[in-house]
Amino acid sequence: MIDRTDNNTDQITLAEIFDEFEFLGDSEAQMDYLIDLGLDLPKLPAQEKTELNRVHGCQSNVWMLTDFDDEVSSPLHLQAESDAMIVNGLIAVLLAAYQEKRPKEILDIEIHKIFDRLGLDRHLSPQRKNGLNGMVKRIREAAMVKLSQEG
Repeated sequence: MIDRTDNNTDQITLAEIFDEFEFLGDSEAQMDYLIDLGLDLPKLPAQEKTELNRVHGCQSNVWMLTDFDDEVSSPLHLQAESDAMIVNGLIAVLLAAYQEKRPKEILDIEIHKIFDRLGLDRHLSPQRKNGLNGMVKRIREAAMVKLSQEG
């Protein structure tokens, strides 16, 4: 269960990330910015870093919690953390894309268009891409389960 007592109202938006990437221009500065975004993420409690919450497929460790309230079409509450700084930056992008979105909205997001716009395919190793895809898969599966429960 996600602790919602720490409402991160300062969450960055995709528009802000796009603007900053465009402003920075070169890939090294963009990756430094991603790392900075990751440094600002709230940390997961140690007890949430379990095998059940671990996302497989990445070369680093990633733990992710996806939670919806009991109400119909409630928004996603997402928390994640990695032991790799660049992956925490990727998590920040996923939070900007998916946090507080309803299940149908999550499934409608064309996340690869977002990754393409940020040029992530050019800058990530195949294993990092696998890990990123694993995180997206987990979020989408949670949305599909929530939708199926709603009938």
